[in-house]
Amino acid sequence: MKPPKQPFDPSDEENQAQDFAQELLELERSLLSLRERYIQVQADKSRKVELQKRLKKLRYNQQPEMKVELKQIKQQLEVLELNLESQLFSWGSLKEPFWQAIRFGGLGVIIGWILKSLAG
Repeated sequence: MKPPKQPFDPSDEENQAQDFAQELLELERSLLSLRERYIQVQADKSRKVELQKRLKKLRYNQQPEMKVELKQIKQQLEVLELNLESQLFSWGSLKEPFWQAIRFGGLGVIIGWILKSLAG
């Protein structure tokens, strides 16, 4: 048997439209954030290449005043590498896989206990 047809409710359609609009705004924000992050990563990468070239050049010229600049460049490179690494591994990007591992790992343990109790 078919379920009885429900009367048309305009509020459902409005709620769906609002939900869709909200999801669309969230998607646009995420895309904008991703685009900004991409631009920053590209700028950091090019800055890193420039600093590495400058570092090579300074290593060949071992003058006392160059040692200060050499130290500053090394510090800037460390900061850039840290920024680039932290951009790849953030809690936001690891949150979903983490909770999936917890969920399915826990489910596996429970199934294992059930099978063990049934078998033994």
